[in-house]
Amino acid sequence: MKLTLKIWRQKSAQAKGSMQTYAIDGVDGDMSFLEMLDVLNEQLIDKGEDPVVFDHDCREGICGSCSLQINGEPHGPDRLVTTCQLHMRKFIDGDTIVIEPFRAKAFPVIKDLMVDRSSFDRIQQAGGFISVNTSGNTIDANAIPINKHDADESFEAATCIGCGACVAACKNASAMLFTSAKVSQFALLPQGRVEATQRVLNMVEQMDKEGFGNCTNTGACEVECPKGISLENIARMNREYLTASLKG
Repeated sequence: MKLTLKIWRQKSAQAKGSMQTYAIDGVDGDMSFLEMLDVLNEQLIDKGEDPVVFDHDCREGICGSCSLQINGEPHGPDRLVTTCQLHMRKFIDGDTIVIEPFRAKAFPVIKDLMVDRSSFDRIQQAGGFISVNTSGNTIDANAIPINKHDADESFEAATCIGCGACVAACKNASAMLFTSAKVSQFALLPQGRVEATQRVLNMVEQMDKEGFGNCTNTGACEVECPKGISLENIARMNREYLTASLKG
């Protein structure tokens, strides 16, 4: 398979970037998208050129670091997959593929296709945790009865890997889907209710500080999310936030 790749190249956060065009041949349909980029980088290194910088780690759809905008779509044309799970059989011989970093004020470009998503870390640090008393005998978590529906929804929210596809897909660069998933995974469980009021206030405040936009219910975030996180989480977070604000 022969492909033409138009890739965003940017030497540093301060440098001005531009699209560069590369031709690549011998791409197998069973390759993952990142494996295809590995082949390109091998060719560039052989020529004495700088390889394309992109984020990756587990390559199993778990870490969420492989965040690429491919032909205008976060993680590419497939659904419920990360970039590392996207296979080249989704493209055809002769295709031109445009590859860019996720675009958002809160995701500044570090180099080429790598962006700084530490803003997500700071949102989680603001309240995405529970406090547990570990002195003496701790209570077995199984001793607290939890409605199965609530437990299932909590686990579904917890599958968010923080990749940032929701932000990249949103016209407002909103982080509402991500933040609401982190709020929901605790808000649905009794262990998380103790700090529920302060949690949602702190996380939403931090989200706003980071420069993310607001949600206008377009729904693109849910469509592009590799884990299928539901918009219902945003509604839940809004209820949590309203309740917490009234308490304050």
